[in-house]
Amino acid sequence: MSNNDIMKKLRVALQLRDDDIIEILKLVNFNTTKAELGAIFRADDHPNFKPCGDQILRNFLNGLVIHLRGAKPEPAKKV
Repeated sequence: MSNNDIMKKLRVALQLRDDDIIEILKLVNFNTTKAELGAIFRADDHPNFKPCGDQILRNFLNGLVIHLRGAKPEPAKKV
């Protein structure tokens, strides 16, 4: 299963739109465009298909954790 397949399945399972995915990626300071996402979600035989790299998938998954659970709390400072 490719990274593109994983992204497609997560998008459908979580009912995410492109805007939602962009916002999730922004949570981990990773910026992308709708055009880039469109290229990732195209069929692999389409001329404008773009393989989803490990970096995009990793940042999406990290952003998804923040989106669903919330930000990791700061550890308490010892006095």
